[in-house]
This record gives sequence, structure tokens and C-alpha cells, in this order.
Amino acid sequence: MTTMSSADAAWLRMDRPTNPMVINALLRFEGRLDPAALRDLLAERLVDRFPRFRQIPAGDSIRGLRWEDDPAFDLELHVRHLGLPEPGDEAALRELVSDLVSAPLDRSRPLWTTTLIDGPGDESAIHVQMHHGIADGIALARVLMTLTDAPDETGVAPDPPADAHRSGGLPVPPVVRQLAGAAEAAAGAIAHEAVATLLDPGHVATIAKTAAQDASIVAKFLASPPDPRHALHDELGAGQRVAWSPALPLPAVRRVAHAFGATINDVLLAAVTGAIGDHLRAAGTPTDEIHAMVPFNLRPLDEPLPRDLGNRFGLLLLALPVGLQSAVARLLEVHRRTTAIKHSHEGQIAYGILAAMGTAPAAVEARLIDLFSAKATAVITNVPGPREPVSLLGVPMRSVLVWAPSSGSLGMSVSIFSYRGEVTVGFLVNRRLADDPQPLADALPKQLRMLAQATSSPAAR
Repeated sequence: MTTMSSADAAWLRMDRPTNPMVINALLRFEGRLDPAALRDLLAERLVDRFPRFRQIPAGDSIRGLRWEDDPAFDLELHVRHLGLPEPGDEAALRELVSDLVSAPLDRSRPLWTTTLIDGPGDESAIHVQMHHGIADGIALARVLMTLTDAPDETGVAPDPPADAHRSGGLPVPPVVRQLAGAAEAAAGAIAHEAVATLLDPGHVATIAKTAAQDASIVAKFLASPPDPRHALHDELGAGQRVAWSPALPLPAVRRVAHAFGATINDVLLAAVTGAIGDHLRAAGTPTDEIHAMVPFNLRPLDEPLPRDLGNRFGLLLLALPVGLQSAVARLLEVHRRTTAIKHSHEGQIAYGILAAMGTAPAAVEARLIDLFSAKATAVITNVPGPREPVSLLGVPMRSVLVWAPSSGSLGMSVSIFSYRGEVTVGFLVNRRLADDPQPLADALPKQLRMLAQATSSPAAR
């Protein structure tokens, strides 16, 4: 038995029919994987190595949530094997994965599942679902890489203490401690009074006396206006759809970044911004800017992966200038905005807010989630993968995507994953907002070409 951290508890309780808090991953391979060998590998390197994959949540918010071993754990219930339906092409794979990501996890069992997919052609793929309460997307990506045949450069940490309550071990700005205290004080109050306590302008002003910059970040998260309604930010329904771009050459992205004094991440964010802006104009709902929740990793990538996993990330609230129709202007503005928040406490403060939400009553947390998520249109993640090709059970891995879920009223998640000198961008969109989000993914090569062309045209800058 292990006590659940407040941050993990927050994600565990965020599930909604329109937005399950499930991280999805798709690993594609250049050949067929043996189902029996895959099950043995999962037993050895996943279930035996990381306790969360054989445990279930227990307890409640009053007495505390904890992880307990599932006495009826059966690996066979977590490993499926399917053939790709006809016509067995990319569209069929997207359709199948869309169905898989829309299926809820069984709460009576450990909160994960894998599906081995045969096809398209002689290829195969593994779709993985894991509840966000177990770990964040970067941790899941690292877990998946420990399954491969490549040597693990950082390794896996020793077992944690028997009942270790992980507070996070992060540098916590004073404003976060005050926020957590406010949430604990609110726990004994009725829901609307607790929310008022956390959002009272006087409370933020008090914090500002000792930490003006941090308080302004809290205000940014809790008091800034929500994104306007548009084609990708509207009422949600059940079910989600997936799409992914063709592989984008990382050296070409790097050349653009160097030419404009930006980062690779800036270039990719600018390309996504351009694709979304074009989509909104085509749908008749143009807007000047939208906001994205951008996960900010707080766990060093060069340290061993903890066996108890968990969530170790904050969120940056980044405004994206979708109304700018010049590719260069978009890139320069994205770079300016990311630079402005890069060295702030924003990631840690968002982590503290999430942790505070995990200690609050369920009704309070639900209202805070609505308030928090309404600020943005999408979640955008950027997960670094191996620089060199890797294989699994001797079969070369072709590509990887890891999609974060969208909480509350958010209806879109965008994943950027780099692997072996290429970048793939995936979209996970609520079915009610886009029954076919593939045009968004298909627009990215064009966006990068426009930036690449501008690098040789000084007049375009």
C-alpha cells in the first residue's frame, strides 16, 4: 500500500465522460511483433518493474487516496491483439486508434491497457492507454522506451519506501505554499465558499505583497478571461478522433530555428499555430489568439525513472497568435512569448495549483478544473524521444506519439514527439469539434516550408 500524492489524486479525479484523463501512446514498427513475446516483455519490464501497473486506487478524499495491489490482477486482461480492419491503410489505423482512445478504462482494474495491432501491411503497432493518475506523459514515454532493446542510459531507481508520500521534492515558491494552505482551509467549507476563498482578489493581493511576480502568475491562471468560443473550443461530446502528420525532418526544423534565433520548439509551435489559425478561418471562426496549456517537465531526464512514477510537471499558459497570417511574424511572436515565461516560476506554480486542487473537496476541484481549463483551447506537449533508432523484440520502431488528455472543457491535445532525427505531430480532438482532424496534421509540412523559404529571403523577415 502506498499513499497517493495530491497531484496524482487531482488527475485521478478529473475523469469526465467527455474527457477521460487517459494518456494515449502509439508505437509503430517496421515489422510484425510476436504477441506471446510481447506479453512476456510487459510482465517483466512493466508490471514487475513498476508497481502502479498491478495496483488500483483505493480510499477516498476524506481519509486519503492510496495505491493497493490488485488481488485479482491478470495480465491477460490488459493485453489485446487485433488485426487492422479493411482496407488496412493509414485511414483504417486512425479510425481504429480513434475507437481505442475513446474507450474508458475499467476502474475495477489497474488503470492501463495495451493493444497490439497487426498492420498496415507487414507493419504492426502498439496502442497504450494509461491513466494520468499513474504518471505524466513524459514519464510514460520513458517507461515505453525501457521496453525497447536499446540499453537504458538512466536506468530505474530503487524501490521507494513502503509508504512514501511523495510531496514532490521540488523548489516551491511561497505563493504555492499559501495556495495549498488556502485549499486545505477550504476543505471544510461548502463548495462555493471554498472557490471564493481561492479566487478572492484580496487573497491574491495579500500574496502579492511578498511575491509580486509569482502572484501575477497565479492571477494569470485563475483570473485571466477564458478563450473565446470557436470551432476548436466549444461544447464537447463523447468520443475523440486522432490524426498525425507525416514525419518532419528535424535538421530542416533546426535550420529554421537557427536562422531566426529561435528554438526548435518555437518553430514547431509556430507551425501548429499556423495550422490552427488556418483551420479557424476556414471554419468561419477567426480569432486573434488562443491559449495552450503546455506541460513543463519538472523531473530531470538524466535521473533514474522512479518505480512509483507519478506526476512531476507544471503547466505554462502560452498565448498563440493564430490571427497573424505571416509565418515569420508568427514564429517571432511565439519566440518572444516563450522567452518571456521560460525563466519564471510558472511551471512550479501550476504544479502547486494542481496539488492544491487534489486536497480540495470533489465539488471544489470540479469547479476549479472548469475555471482552469476554460482559459485555453488545447494542450500541447513536446516529448523528446531517442536520437538513434531503437527496436523492440528485434523489430525496428518506426515512430512514436504520446497524447496527453484534455481536462475540463478543453477539446484538443497536440503532441510533438522527436525520434531518430524526425518529428511527428499528433492531434487528439473531441469528435464534436472535428470528426476528421487529419487536415490539421496535413497542414504542418506546408507551414514548415513557408518558414524554410523565408530563411533565404531577407525581405520576408
